[in-house]
Amino acid sequence: MGRMTSTPRSDLDPAVAARLKRGADGLLPAIAQQYDTGEVLMLGWMDDEALHRTLTTGRCTYWSRSRGEYWVKGDTSGHYQSVKSVALDCDADTVLVKVDQVGAACHTGDRTCFDADELPVTGAPAGTGH
Repeated sequence: MGRMTSTPRSDLDPAVAARLKRGADGLLPAIAQQYDTGEVLMLGWMDDEALHRTLTTGRCTYWSRSRGEYWVKGDTSGHYQSVKSVALDCDADTVLVKVDQVGAACHTGDRTCFDADELPVTGAPAGTGH
């Protein structure tokens, strides 16, 4: 079941909603970052209602594209994300949620979704002249 291209009714502040640049599916990528260490934990998806719930409950709420429903991080696993701050990027098409992560962020049980499959970088870093 896919998302509709129109944004469903939400109690999200209309001034915030007007700024958002959503994908065709009505979703924004939401990056979860550990607030005190800067560790990037995971990427999820939010629509207006998920963002509203995240801002007003203090718990990260995402839209599950695979299940077609909202989910609050930790309700099933016990691995909660307590929201410390929420910011839009300069284009208002990505959300950064700084959280205090309890336990694993990844559904595999790893602390982050980005620690298991590091790819080799063979190019010279920019600005080195190589």
